[in-house]
Amino acid sequence: MIKINHLNKTYNNGIKVQALREVNLVIEQGEFILIVGKSGSGKSTLLNVIGCMDGYDSGEYLFLNQDVKSLSSRELAQFRNRKIGFVFQSFQLINELTVGENIEMAMGIAGIPRNERKKRVTELLEMVELKEKEKNRPLQLSGGQQQRVAIARALANNPDVLLCDEPTGNLDEKNGIKIMELLKALNKKGATIIMVTHDLTLKQYADRIVEMKDGMIL
Repeated sequence: MIKINHLNKTYNNGIKVQALREVNLVIEQGEFILIVGKSGSGKSTLLNVIGCMDGYDSGEYLFLNQDVKSLSSRELAQFRNRKIGFVFQSFQLINELTVGENIEMAMGIAGIPRNERKKRVTELLEMVELKEKEKNRPLQLSGGQQQRVAIARALANNPDVLLCDEPTGNLDEKNGIKIMELLKALNKKGATIIMVTHDLTLKQYADRIVEMKDGMIL
């Protein structure tokens, strides 16, 4: 599904920092990959590049044989909306919208008809066991419930890959386990999951561990 060759990325905000150094990585469809490493190792930068939220300086990134570098800004936005689902540590739900509206928003951007969107919202909320919370606001939910809503939102457009950046980082152990079990269940149904974490106790859920240090894959 994903093939990365000799990828390099440098930030220059007064101080030059090479975030990625000659990264090579192949990810097969249906894999559950854990990217681990200390703070500053480059793991979140790599996830952002895979999710097309950040560019890169040199190298090659192919997604389903599509050269990502060749996409225009508009094509890149459509690519992110339809191909990739994002789950963040801080949930990033819109508190002014209901749970259902948060999930529905990405489908609206993709141009999916309203009746189909409503049906999909119901399906997703049933999947994450939060159907009764559809009319609630995010701040009325616990942290674990908010993260389950965030996962439902990430799946709204049936993405090819789910990118998770420290999805258990703001949760207690009990809720963290629930989120990991939900992700593993999705993976068993065929979802490709790439997850960044610093918590090595979660390695039991992954098919493969990718360890990073100083912008390189060890």
